[in-house]
Order: sequence, then structure tokens, then C-alpha cells
Amino acid sequence: MSLIFGFALSLLWGMLFQQLYNIIDTAIVSWFLGKEAYSGMGSTGSINFLIMGFCMGVCNGFAIPVAQRFGAKDYKSMRKFVTHSIILSAIFAVVMTVLVSVFCRQILTAMKTPESVFEYAYIYILVIFLGIPVTYMYNLLSGIIRALGDSKHPVQYLIIGSVVNIVLDIVFIVPFHWGIFGAAFATVISQGISGALCLIFIIRKIDILHLQKEDWELDRHHFVILLNMGVPMGLQYSITAIGSVILQIAINSLGEDAIAAVTTASKVAMFFCIPFDALGSTMATYGGQNVGAKKLEHLQDGLIAACKIGCGYAILAFVVLALFGRQFSMIFLEAGDVACLDNAHLFLFYNSLFYVPLALVNIVRFLIQGMGFSMFAVLAGVMEMIGRGAVALLFVPKFGFIAICLASPAAWILADAFLIPAFIMVRNRLRRIFQGQVEVY
Repeated sequence: MSLIFGFALSLLWGMLFQQLYNIIDTAIVSWFLGKEAYSGMGSTGSINFLIMGFCMGVCNGFAIPVAQRFGAKDYKSMRKFVTHSIILSAIFAVVMTVLVSVFCRQILTAMKTPESVFEYAYIYILVIFLGIPVTYMYNLLSGIIRALGDSKHPVQYLIIGSVVNIVLDIVFIVPFHWGIFGAAFATVISQGISGALCLIFIIRKIDILHLQKEDWELDRHHFVILLNMGVPMGLQYSITAIGSVILQIAINSLGEDAIAAVTTASKVAMFFCIPFDALGSTMATYGGQNVGAKKLEHLQDGLIAACKIGCGYAILAFVVLALFGRQFSMIFLEAGDVACLDNAHLFLFYNSLFYVPLALVNIVRFLIQGMGFSMFAVLAGVMEMIGRGAVALLFVPKFGFIAICLASPAAWILADAFLIPAFIMVRNRLRRIFQGQVEVY
């Protein structure tokens, strides 16, 4: 437990700071650009998560073979995975940037983005999409560093980027008057700085990652393994996000006030959910290193320890949000905006009530991914998509905003119903593989 807690805590500080700057970023837009710009930015949240989630998922998946080879002390193969992941990331980045930028306006139209906030949404998300290459850069390099057991330096560089983002937000929006474009541009620049710092650290400090000419020789086997790890993990994020997109369409249909309430509540909830994300990332590295070292007996012990940490925090977070969710929402909304504040608090209450299932989703799913069974994460994402999509399509038209509040809890419960038996199955399969009873897939 102490090992997992310490590693997760290092990740937590960086993620907390990242969410803090996201909150400040959103608050600055609300304070200086008004409710329409704020709602426009918020209306892009699900599509942003779908695309950027795929980028992060792919990079996290690419880092798993690196962690496994590091655990096995096979540094030659580890470096081959690093070079091949760089090549694949560059290809993914170029293709994705072109596609989503060209069809950006059509995507927002299909999502029924309200006309009053459409241009704000378009400008903001287009700039974010054009920054996809730097998103790949930071997430790949930080994932590789974490795969080697160092969670501190990526956090430090994320914090530096976050500070830069906050400063640039104020500069671009207030004296430069660049509006919503300035907020998005600041985000892209800050992530580029974080990625550059990761690269400098690898070059200067991590000798085993100093790449030679032979490391760049293309090998089909390495590409196949990376794609088998990365693409399912990226799809897991994106498939999950498809449910969020369907839900966002339902939210957009309820009008600007509903968008503002959900945007506000989601920003607050994201801050409180960071420990679950930190635990998830920790368990991916934990699973990868222990499988690489063939220490299967550690997997269940680690799972139990992480669940104790996650469930304990989930209870604490529910108490805080149930009591003070409205006050947190007032960071973004004016005190006189009573309807939006009431809905934001309602959303936070019902979501946090189900944080224990959310903790299990993150811990078990990422552990399974680290163990090398990424396809199960995709199937868990399908369960989440079904949960959110069903609520959005069947219950929001009838019950309105209250159904919005229960969509994510439904998704988490369905995912857990799949993931817990899946962990038992993959653990048993690995045991048979290591005993030589079945061939390695």
C-alpha cells in the first residue's frame, strides 16, 4: 500500500495542479468573456475528451511494453519500443490533426451546439485540435518516464506548464484581447513546454533511453505489440467518450443554462476525481512492471491496497461535495444564477454518491491494461458508452436534468460488472502462461 500510495501521490500533485489551472482557465473565460463564451467552451468538453482521450490512451498504451521490458531488464527491446512508439505517435498525430480540423464545424453542428455559443465553441476546439501533436509529445514522453518508475519529473514539468498556461491566459485574454482563441492557444503552448521539458530530461538524465541508430531499425513485431496495446487503450477512452458525446447532445438540447450547469459541475468534479486518475495510472505501471518481472502474487495484493485507498477517498469526496458543492460552483457562476447553481449542486451530489464504483473502474481497468490485456479495457469502455448513451436517449427526454446527473453512475456500475470478473480471468491466464500451459498471445 505504501508503494502504491507514494507513486500515486507523486502523480496526484501534478494532476491536481493541472486541474487547478483548468479551473482557473475556465474561470478566467467566465469572468472576462461572459456566459456565452463560457458555455461555448463547455459545450466542447465531450468531443475534446473523445479526441484528446484517444491521444492520451494511445500514449499510455505505448508505455506499457516499455514498463514490461524495463521490469524484465530487457533494455535493448525497451529502446526499440520507444523508437517505434515515437514513429507511430507522429503518424497518429498528423492524421488526427488533419481529419478533426477539417471536419470541426460539422462535428459541432452534429452535436446540436446552440447557435448562441457556436462560434465560441468552434474557435476554441479548432485551436485545441491543431495542438494535437504537442498533446502526443507530452503524453508519450511523460508515459515513458513513468514506465521507468519515475512519476515525479513528469509532474514537475506539468506544474511548470500549468503556471505558464495561467499566465498566458491572463495575458492573451485581458491586455491582448484575443478572447476564446487566447484561452485555447495558451493551453497548446503550455503543453508544448511540458513536453519539451520531458524531452530535455530524457536526453540529459536517462542513459538507458539514449537511442542509437540500431534502435531505429523498423521491426514489425514491435509495431504489432504497440498497436495491440495503444489502439485498444485509445479506443477505450474514445468509446467511453462516445457515450459522453451522446450525453452532451442531450445536454445541449436542454439549453444554455443546462450547459453552464454541467460545465461548472464537471469542472469541480474533475478536480475531485483526480485521485482516481492517479490511482489508475499508478496501477497501469504497477501491473506492467510486475508482469514483466513475473511477480503475479503482487497483483492481487496491489489491487486490494489500491481499492482501500480509492474507496476511502470516495467516501470523503462525497461528504465534501454533498455539503459544499454549491459553494464550489460559485467559482464559475454568479450567486444570482440560482437555477444553474442548483443544478450544478444536484449533479455533484448524485455523481459523488457513486464515487466508489468510479474508483473501482479506474483501478481495475488500468491494472488490466498494465497486465497486457488492453482489449478488456475497450470492452469496459463499451459498457460505459452503453450506460451513458441509454440514459441520454431514453431518460433525459422524459426526466430532464435529473437523468443527466445519473448517466455517469450508470456507466460506472456497468463497467464494474464487466471488469471485476475480467481481472480474475486475465490473472488466471497469465498464471497459465508463466507456467507454460498456454502460449503467450
